[in-house]
Amino acid sequence: MAAVAQCVRGGLRPRLPLLSVALRTSPRLLCAATQQKNTGQNLEEDQSQSQNEQKVEPSSAEKLLAEEKAKLEEQLKEVTEKYKRALADAENVRQRSQKLVEEAKLYGIQSFCKDLLEVADILEKATESVPKEEIKDENPHLKSLYEGLVMTEMQIQKVFKKHGLLRLNPVGAKFDPYEHEALFHTAAEGREPGTIALVSKIGYKLHGRTLRPALVGVVKDA
Repeated sequence: MAAVAQCVRGGLRPRLPLLSVALRTSPRLLCAATQQKNTGQNLEEDQSQSQNEQKVEPSSAEKLLAEEKAKLEEQLKEVTEKYKRALADAENVRQRSQKLVEEAKLYGIQSFCKDLLEVADILEKATESVPKEEIKDENPHLKSLYEGLVMTEMQIQKVFKKHGLLRLNPVGAKFDPYEHEALFHTAAEGREPGTIALVSKIGYKLHGRTLRPALVGVVKDA
């Protein structure tokens, strides 16, 4: 047993200097390790900070882009609405101009037609003034004159009809203030009150518009 203990002590003695050396050098190793650890932590912090900055920068840029996009979309909407309004105004102007042109084509001869109506009235009075019993072969000149007046009156009415000018001879029709002008009221047996008993002057309409109202006598209430 004594021999064994001595052998153990002998084996431990050579290692004591190494242990002491290790103990003396360990603070340096610990300091270096600590520095490496701190350096690693600093690197990680710098990397995380840079990553955070990178994350912040794109988010602010995206925000600016989104704001710019919203502004552009709003401007586009305003321009589109203005464009649509301009198109609508232009279309309204075009339609009004087209309507005025069409009305000018239809009613541009209105004043000319009014002047011709006087000629038609004279022809009608001339034919009505000729005694029907005098129109016979024994009076060839009167007969020819009468027939010429009738043909002229018929021809002028054809021309009127061709250009949209129609006669208004409303005997027996209901009185219409837009087409007739009442000169007097008269009693008439067997006729409904408010109807036209007599036409003193023929009226005319141009393309559905009253050019000259017919001058009439209206049946009054009994």
